[in-house]
Amino acid sequence: MGFHGADTGYATHNFHAFPAKFPPQLPRAFIKTLARPGDVVLDPMVGSGTTLVEAYLAGCAAVGVDIDPLALLHCRVKTQPLPPDALRRTGDAITAAAALALMEPGALDAAIAQRFGAKSRAFIDYWFLPATQRELMALLLAVEQCAPPAQRDFFHLAFSSIIITKSGGVSLARDLAHTRPHRVIDKQPRSAVEQFARRVQQNIRSLRELPSRRIPAQVIQGDARRLPLRANSVDLIVTSPPYASNAIDYMRAHKFSLVWFGHPIDDLSQLRGEYVGGERLSDAEFLALPPDAQRMVNRLAAADAKKGRVLHKYFSEMKQALAEMYRVLRPDGAAVVVVGTSVMRGVNVETHACLGEIAQKAVGFDLVNIAERELDRNKRMMPARFGKQRGSQIEERMHEEYVIALCKPWDAGYEPRARRHDDIPATLRD
Repeated sequence: MGFHGADTGYATHNFHAFPAKFPPQLPRAFIKTLARPGDVVLDPMVGSGTTLVEAYLAGCAAVGVDIDPLALLHCRVKTQPLPPDALRRTGDAITAAAALALMEPGALDAAIAQRFGAKSRAFIDYWFLPATQRELMALLLAVEQCAPPAQRDFFHLAFSSIIITKSGGVSLARDLAHTRPHRVIDKQPRSAVEQFARRVQQNIRSLRELPSRRIPAQVIQGDARRLPLRANSVDLIVTSPPYASNAIDYMRAHKFSLVWFGHPIDDLSQLRGEYVGGERLSDAEFLALPPDAQRMVNRLAAADAKKGRVLHKYFSEMKQALAEMYRVLRPDGAAVVVVGTSVMRGVNVETHACLGEIAQKAVGFDLVNIAERELDRNKRMMPARFGKQRGSQIEERMHEEYVIALCKPWDAGYEPRARRHDDIPATLRD
């Protein structure tokens, strides 16, 4: 299950950088084996939408849920076929309008001052040079002026992708795609308009690989701990939850784009605290855990009391998420959970074993297997370092991950409801 050297950038998988994406071949293998065309495939923590794209390509009813606004934008764009020629015309119009707007820098400065609050403006001023700010503002205004509503998500994602990159990008930050940004004063950002035009053309080429005659994907803003779906409405779940202790802090990078889309900095900080795996302990709910998971919490607490509470919070949140997966999954349906372990204060918390125990003993799943998978670190875009600097805590966490295979036991009283493709939304929603 390593898929080392495999092409991971086909179809729309290469639209935008995203940390710790699993290779598309992984969900594809499970979807091909465990689902049939027309089945409902859910990813309740959908992230960049890898499972969603693979379910869509397989002819399944793809459903993704996430709390992160940028993740939702990813998924909407990556599963929405649009006419390439129309996108190309709109893209040309946007770049032309942006170039025209740049001839009046004062007007762009006024638009920035009017659009963003004081904290958002301070953030933008710290991370983006004035010339880059004007280019980005010109692009946003041009998208609003030139792009029909059905196309705006496509161009907004292209806009975001020139900010959050593996290297380079138009901000003063390095390592944005690895969620560990640091400011580089002497960095020379690339032209935002030129990078945008190049990214638009690249994404249009990739979009041609997305078939148009498929069941539309559903992308839902929501929390994996409170899924807005009906019981027994999902045939297969394939998901990759966050690491414990916020090992990958998605919002740290995502806010670089989201602030430009009008999300206030304070709101994004509040949302960050609501993510599964976050370290904010205020208002945390600590649930009862099965024996081995509780022993792991106690072991970590003996080394660091606060970290022990953070881990207890994470296991509690995952218990809620697993219970929701169990509720929405049809009897005899499968759930595949791909998770990494973490080393916290020198303690390997064995996330995979603890989550497997929680799923089995606290939720009611049948635990089929837990298999180890070696990470292709170059493809996974992990926030870690190589060579002489190896040995940091983040480095120790991410050399392998584990595939937890679960099955919801059959219920003799379950009577599956026949579904037509056009009836799927009504079947799923509360």
